Parts: sequence; structure tokens; C-alpha cells
Amino acid sequence: MPINDAIILGNSVRLWTAAGAQAALFILGFYLLKLIVKRRLADAAKTATKVDDFILDGISHTKVWLIAFPIVYLATRILTLPPFAGSLVHALMVVGAFAQFGLWLSRLLQFWITGFHRVDDPRVATSTRVIVLLVRFAIWSATLLLILDGLGYDVTTLLAGFGIGGVAIAFALQAILGDLFASISIVMDKPFVVGDFISVDLVSGTVEQVGLKTTRVRSISGEQVIVSNSDLLKSRVRNFHRMVDRRQLFTFGVMYETPVDKVARIPGMVKEIIEAIPETRFDRAHFKAFGASSLEFEVVWWMLRPELPNAMDAQEQINLRLMERFATEEIVFAYPTQTLHVVRQV
Repeated sequence: MPINDAIILGNSVRLWTAAGAQAALFILGFYLLKLIVKRRLADAAKTATKVDDFILDGISHTKVWLIAFPIVYLATRILTLPPFAGSLVHALMVVGAFAQFGLWLSRLLQFWITGFHRVDDPRVATSTRVIVLLVRFAIWSATLLLILDGLGYDVTTLLAGFGIGGVAIAFALQAILGDLFASISIVMDKPFVVGDFISVDLVSGTVEQVGLKTTRVRSISGEQVIVSNSDLLKSRVRNFHRMVDRRQLFTFGVMYETPVDKVARIPGMVKEIIEAIPETRFDRAHFKAFGASSLEFEVVWWMLRPELPNAMDAQEQINLRLMERFATEEIVFAYPTQTLHVVRQV
């Protein structure tokens, strides 16, 4: 008997060869087509339009090994397979087709969210990252249900079971779910976004990432601090990035020997010095109190550029000019001193 007429699992070698050749031909052809299209679109993707970028992204995330499962299924339609083999091929086809569809849909929505919005804006980047994660979770959950339904499982009963078990799981995952809902609240309410400098409890630093469970903050000392989202919402968050003007307060003292007329003129001197410095606004200067070893003054002024380095530079200029003015007026800054009175008893 010719080898082509030999029977393997109920089918002749000729049919097996034809099915294998068809599958291999289509898989190879699909792979070559993917390479050609990617190469042709590589230059087009450099243009300003987003359509070619989207097509290239979709082709790049088309997995040949997933497409191979439906191709093999179609190629084996000419064969008479045993029930087990037929069920296996059908299951692989369902998994491959729906998994690739889920991958395409996930990339489509992710590309639409990130590609057609200004993700360079920190306010958008914060919400975009969380929305993409939630969308991908929803897509792959739906894809899993479609795969199970395609494999013959009763999805309705499965969902009902999930409803009962979900209550128990929710109790077990209270902390995780709390952080998840907290992240959604952060995205929607936007108390801070990526790039903001915040202070919460004992942590101060720049927000680097807002995740589903935690927020990562780069502290002023350099290390990365990870804070749970629920803890953030329970705390008082100070957002320095949204500061419009920076309020500065400083005090100084002069010696008790300073004449009264010069003491009365000191607030006016301070006002002149501050108003002469650009991007500052004088608020007040007062002879505040009689200290233990000095006449104490308190000064409040505003820096119109809220960044801390700018405020410190201006404060330095105020201090230097105040020293120069006091030297001219022969006013002496006070420093801690004690006067010892000795009484001689005769």
C-alpha cells in the first residue's frame, strides 16, 4: 500500500500532508505579510498623523503564534479527527482567537487614551495611567469570560458563583480595594498629580507615579518613598506646587541701648529694603516684643515666585542690605548677653 494511503488517526497521510501544508503556508505567509507591512509603515509612522501609528502598533502586537491556532483549526477541517483531538484543536482556536482579539482591543483603547491625549501634561498623565490599567483589566476579564463561554462553560453560573464568592473576597481584600478606590478618587479629584511637590505626615517630595495601590514620592533627601493611596487620602496633604505666592517670616533683634527714635524708624527701613527687591511684596514689620536680651522685630513679606530657591535668594538679599543699612545707621544687632551685678557687702 502506498505511504500516501496509510491511515493515521482515521485520515490518510495525503490528507495530513495537505492540512499541514495549508497551515504552514498560511502561517508563513501571514508572518511575511506582517514583516512587509511593518517595514512599509515604519517610515509613515514618522509623520504627524496618528492613523499610521495606530496601524503599526496593531501589527506589532499581532502575535503569529496566536493567529496560528485558528489557522490550524481551519486547516484541519478537511480531516476527520477523534473527539479528543477535535476538542483540543477547537479549544486552541478559541483561546488563540479571543486572546488576539483581546490584545488588539487592549492596544486600541490604550493607544486611543495615550496617543490622542496630552500625556505630557502631568494632570493628564496621572489619570491616564490609572485609566489604562482599569481598561486593560476590564478587557482581559471580558476576554477570559468569552474564552470560557467558547469552551462550553456556563458563564452565567460562573458569574453567579463569582457574585457569592466576591463578597468573601471583598472582605479579604478590604485593604487592597480601599487603595484601589483611593487611586480612583485621586485621579478624579486630583489633589495632586505627577510632578507636584507635596508634604504628607513626615514625607516631603515630588510625586513620581500614582498607581492602583500606592503612590511613589521622591523625597528631598533622594530616596523613593512608597505610600498607600488610602493612607494619603486619610492624611492632610500639602501641595506646594499649587502655591501662588510664598509667605516668608523672619525675626531679628537690636540691642536695648538703641535710641527710641532709631527703633521707631526700623520698620520703615525694612519696608524700603524689601520693596527694592524685584518680585517681592512687603506685608508688615513691627517692633514685636521686649526679649531677654534684645528688642525683637518681626517681618512678613511675600515672594511672588513661589519656588523655594527664589525665596531664599531674596531673603539673603534682604539680610545683607539690612546689615548694610544698620551699619550706616549705627544700629547694632543684639546677641545673647548677660549682665552680672556684683554687690559688695561692707
